[in-house]
This record gives sequence, C-alpha cells and structure tokens, in this order.
Amino acid sequence: MLRREFLSSGFAAIALQAAGARTEESLKQAAAPSGLLVGSAVSYREIDEAAFAELIARQCSIVVSENDMKWKALRPAPDKFDFTRADALVAFAEKNRIKIRGHNLCWHEALPDWFHKIAKPDNARELLTNHIETVVRHFKGKIHSWDVVNEAVDVQDMRADGLRRSPWLNLIGPEYLVIAFKTAAKADPGATLTYNEYGLAQDGPRNEAKRHAVVALLRWLRRNEAPIQALGIQSHLNGNRPFTGLQHFLGEVRELGLRVFVTELDVNDKSFPPDVAERDRMVAGVYRDYLHTILEERYVDAVLTWGLSDRDSWLRHREKRAAGIARPLPFDDQLQPKPAFFAMQAELKKVSRRD
Repeated sequence: MLRREFLSSGFAAIALQAAGARTEESLKQAAAPSGLLVGSAVSYREIDEAAFAELIARQCSIVVSENDMKWKALRPAPDKFDFTRADALVAFAEKNRIKIRGHNLCWHEALPDWFHKIAKPDNARELLTNHIETVVRHFKGKIHSWDVVNEAVDVQDMRADGLRRSPWLNLIGPEYLVIAFKTAAKADPGATLTYNEYGLAQDGPRNEAKRHAVVALLRWLRRNEAPIQALGIQSHLNGNRPFTGLQHFLGEVRELGLRVFVTELDVNDKSFPPDVAERDRMVAGVYRDYLHTILEERYVDAVLTWGLSDRDSWLRHREKRAAGIARPLPFDDQLQPKPAFFAMQAELKKVSRRD
C-alpha cells in the first residue's frame, strides 16, 4: 500500500470510529426501558460549549448543578441573590427535556465570605430559612430533587450522634437539619428532598462507622418528622476497594422507606498502573461491579456521575500523581467514550423494567 493510501485509510478509520461514538446507544437510551434516570453534574461553563452541550443532551436524562446553585455562587452579598448561571442551567435542561437536581441548600462548605462575618446564633436560623425559601421558590416546579442537606456526618468529629461540627451545627444545633427539610418542603412540595453523603459505598472501618451514623441520622430525621424522601450516595469510589457492606446498608435505607440516588459517581484511579489502557480497564471494572451491586435494588432511581469528561473532573485538580493524569469518568478529554462508558451502558441495560 502506498503511503498516501495508508494515511487516507487511517484517517477514514478514525473518522468512522468518531462517527460511531456519536451514533452508538447513549447512556440515557440504555437506561430508558427501566425508567432509571442517568446523568451527570454540569456547570454553566460546560453548557456554553457547543460540543459539550451536545454530549450532555445526548447522554443525560437528568443533570445536577455542580457548583452554580451553592451558597457561594448564589449569594454575592447578604441582601442579594444572583441566579444568572443557575437559571441558565435550568433553561438548558428544560430546552433539552432533561430533569435537573438542585445541589445544595445547606452545606458546611462553599459558604460566601460574608457568612462567617455576620452569622451568629441569634440570626443563623433566619439566614438558613430565608436562603432555602428564596432559592427553592425561585425554581419551584422546575427541580426534580434537592440535596437539602449535604455531608452533615463526620464520625471523626467524635460526637455521640456522629454529626459534623459544622457552622450550622455550632450556630443552631442538630435541629438545623429538620428546619432545612421542612422549609424546603413548604417552598416546593413537588420536589424530592434528599440527604446527600459521601463515604458510604466501599468497605473499611471508617466507612462502616459512617454508614451506622447515617442510618442513625435518617432514623432521627424520621422521628422528628423531617420530610426527607431520598438518600444520595455520592459514590466517589477509591480504586478497587470492595463494597460488600453496601447491601446491608441499602436494606436499612429501604426499611426507612427512602429512595436512593447515586449522585456523584466517579473512580479515583490514583492507585492504578500508569499504563492508560490498563488504567481505563480497571476503572471500567469498578464502574461495572459497583453498578451491578447497587442497581440490584429497585428503589435506586438515578445514577449521576460527577462530570462526564475527564478534563473537567475535580480529581484533576485535587490529586497529584506520578502515574499520569486522572481518568475517572466515562468520556476522555476529547469527549470520546472510554471503557467506563461501555461498562455503564452494559449495566444500565441489565436493569429490569421497574414497577
């Protein structure tokens, strides 16, 4: 074969491969027969890029705001709300018939600088309720589900109830959780109200202690008539650690009558070999095994990765590694599907049709 012919055939093969990547069955198509929602965290910056916006629209039946609905993004000043970016995300989702999750209404991080200067025990309850009322009412009827409270448990803080010594706990006390859920329910009775937490999926003494503390918190919320409806399991998976304790935990959640969302799925590949092909294969294996386990539960309603493309992963900024750049998500830097995508696709297709 002449060099010119060889190059021509090579470029043709690449073009055909790229075309196939665009036309193959999407994640939301794979999940649709079961009624399972599948999607990703998104940002204002991403939807402003045509290629990425097209990818989100094709792959996602649900999205969650990564940062644009957090306190710091919405509250430039104590007396001011700025919904510009959040509104753009909601408009994008509505245009593409994608459901949207709100993230989040109450968290110990991503608070604006002014909060720490003015928040006191005598005004913290008002600050919390005013924020939740204003934000939830602004989006009323448009949000599928809210992460009402995020990451309220930290067993390392050594409280008997397992709660994190957050600004909200310090200023208001444990009742801040009930206040948050009741305020959100009143502002939009149609949204599913969720408690979202990390460190619940895999095995290890710290994970097991956290699962016990979260179950205790969920029971406490029920006893105190908090209108909680779902648990978000963040699912930031660390390497290939097992998750044999997950099934028992999910059974306890089921007994409380709560739905489950997989909310922030990705795989930290820091411990994997430097070879890209091998690393991608191992990441795909973690996706496969985890989804196979958790999707056996019929009350899991949604699976959302924490981003679609490796280039936008929070792990690119957080993890420093000698073994190359983090590759934790289903699409690569060029927005092409990786083995993790096909592992997700296969497991989503296995889910039986739900009642």
